[in-house]
Amino acid sequence: MDILTGGMSQYKNIVLSILLLFVQTCVTASPLEARHQDSGFSTKMSNGNLAFPEYIAQTRATLAKVRSGNGAVDMERAINGNSPFELKPAESCPKGQNKPYRRGILLTHGLTDSPYSMHSLASFFQENCFRVMAILLPGHGTQPGDLLDVTWQDWAEMEAYGTNKLSAEVEEIFLGGYSTGGALSIYQSLIDSRVRGLFLFSPALNVSPKAALANLHKIYSWLIPREKWIDIKPDKDIYKYESFPMNAAAQIYALTQELQDKLDGHPMKIPVFAAASEQDITVSTSATLNFMEKAPNPANRLVLYTTNVNQVAPGRSAEKLERVNSVFPEWRILSAAHTAITLPLEDPHYGIMGEYVNCLHYLSDQPQKYNDCISNPEQAYWGELTDANLKAGNLRRLMANPNFPQLKTSMKKFIDALP
Repeated sequence: MDILTGGMSQYKNIVLSILLLFVQTCVTASPLEARHQDSGFSTKMSNGNLAFPEYIAQTRATLAKVRSGNGAVDMERAINGNSPFELKPAESCPKGQNKPYRRGILLTHGLTDSPYSMHSLASFFQENCFRVMAILLPGHGTQPGDLLDVTWQDWAEMEAYGTNKLSAEVEEIFLGGYSTGGALSIYQSLIDSRVRGLFLFSPALNVSPKAALANLHKIYSWLIPREKWIDIKPDKDIYKYESFPMNAAAQIYALTQELQDKLDGHPMKIPVFAAASEQDITVSTSATLNFMEKAPNPANRLVLYTTNVNQVAPGRSAEKLERVNSVFPEWRILSAAHTAITLPLEDPHYGIMGEYVNCLHYLSDQPQKYNDCISNPEQAYWGELTDANLKAGNLRRLMANPNFPQLKTSMKKFIDALP
């Protein structure tokens, strides 16, 4: 009887501890809002037979439903920036022998991001006679809660859809992707022999091993919904989620693991152009370097943004590697960043004179620094969120590329050298 009583007492203590944890979490955690739930309007591919213009129209209609609470001007901008899109090359460009166009590229954005980040690249490829299609990954463009149940297979299905639609119009298929979009581009190329080359920007080839544990929250998050989230942020950016769910981390980790399994013993043989920042804190730049080092195609090129252009890592092929200075004292730029590759510095939203400023790293525990970072541009620095950069002063995460004109020149040389 004493044993039974003791067991019951211990059980009660466990239950009370769980309830106390629940109460404390509810009191101290940032509150969940409607945007942290599933919107009910899916951007998953519902019909793989849709023509690409029909897919764009369908997605725009979905985005309009979710964002109907915004003002008319903001809603139009949000829909335009988050929607998939297409561009056609000039009539003077080379035609395909059996299809309307010789070359085409499918552009894929990153995790929590949107097609807005691909517009400047799209214009470059259009100018260089590529037929361009850009997709919106499922769970994106609407509200952060739509990432709670999405899977990397949903993203891969969308990548395959875009590739198929491009294939119907072009003879040479290229894939271009930023971060998670880069990983998806590589994955598609490994299972699709039609792909002739890749353009990768800060590709997510390897992420923190901690992401493998991200979905453990499912054991208890039914009781504490806040635990489904790594970050709860204001989500003021109309082209990118600021809040970040556990599931998103789990899915990108699963994708990178699948990718590494496929790459193991099978180096990438098609031509690859890549651009990455040596100071990247989001994905592993060394994984990108290793990937490019193992890729045997002589046309391959890697643009590496660095704070030390004179330091060359041993074992790296100098003819494949272009080291580019990422420090610009005149603009108070300390380094490049994961987020600062695909857009020019004059971008009206993310550029250094743009309307959006990324100071989110101060928001949770340094509110005064957050306010200073937002409101005092003359005292702010720009760069990646490294320890060294954070010690310099108020730091805004760099969201655009001061070397974008040079990036276009490097990509043009790569294109001109293609067989």
